[in-house]
Amino acid sequence: MSSSSSVGARPQRRALVTGASGAIGSAIARALAAEGLHVLAHANGNRAAAEALVAELIAQGQSAEALVFDVTDASACASALAAVLEQGPIHVLVSNAGVHDDAVFAGMTPTQWQRVIDVNLNGFYNVAQPLMLPMLRARWGRIVAITSVAGQAGNRGQVNYAAAKGALHAAVKSLALECASRGVTVNAVAPGIIASEMSADTFDTDAIKRMVPMQRAGQPAEVADLVAFLASDKAGYISGQTIGINGALYQ
Repeated sequence: MSSSSSVGARPQRRALVTGASGAIGSAIARALAAEGLHVLAHANGNRAAAEALVAELIAQGQSAEALVFDVTDASACASALAAVLEQGPIHVLVSNAGVHDDAVFAGMTPTQWQRVIDVNLNGFYNVAQPLMLPMLRARWGRIVAITSVAGQAGNRGQVNYAAAKGALHAAVKSLALECASRGVTVNAVAPGIIASEMSADTFDTDAIKRMVPMQRAGQPAEVADLVAFLASDKAGYISGQTIGINGALYQ
C-alpha cells in the first residue's frame, strides 16, 4: 500500500470497489485512483487479479490496497470491514461484485436462484451496512450500486439476475432518502452490453449491432467515467437515481 496524501487540507478519501478483479470493477478502481482516492480493490475468487491491479496503481504513483472476502458471508464482511474502518470511514462505496447464472425460470434450480440473489443483492447489504454509520458521521459519502439493464427492462433467462438488480434499484431510492440530510448520495448505474470476456461469450458483433442502437458494446472505461463523476463533489445533488449506460438499448 502506498502512503496516503492530502488534497489541500482534506484527508485523502478512501473508496472500496467490490469485484475489482473484473473488467468493469478494475476500470472503476483505476478511474477513482486517478482522481486521487485511496482505492481498496476487493476480490473474492481472484485475489491475484486484485493484487496485480493494486501493484499497477502503486507503480503509477497512486494509492491502493487489495481486500479479499466473500460478499455473501456476512461475518467475513463484518470482520474485514471492521479492520478497514479502524483507519477511518470509507467515503465511497462502489458495489460492483456480481454474478449471473442463467436459465429459463421453469428450469431454474433453487441454487441458481439463491446464489445470484446472495451475491448481487445480499452482498450489497453485507458490505454497505457496516460502512453506513461511519459514512454518515463523516457527513460526506457516495454509494454507487452497479446494476444492469436487465433490472430495468428484464431479460429472458435472467429472472434471478433481473430480480436482484431491480431490487437494488428500489433499495437505492430508499437509502438515498435516509442519507440525504447527511451529505451522502446513493445511486445505481445500470450498464447494458459492455465489452468484457463475459459479454464476448454471449454476444457476437452482429448481435450487438442488431440489439444496440449505437451498434457497439460499451467500454468498461465509459462505465468507470460515469461512476467517477457520481463519486465526486460535482455530483452532490444527484441521489436516488438509476442511470443507464447502454447505447440507447433501453430508455
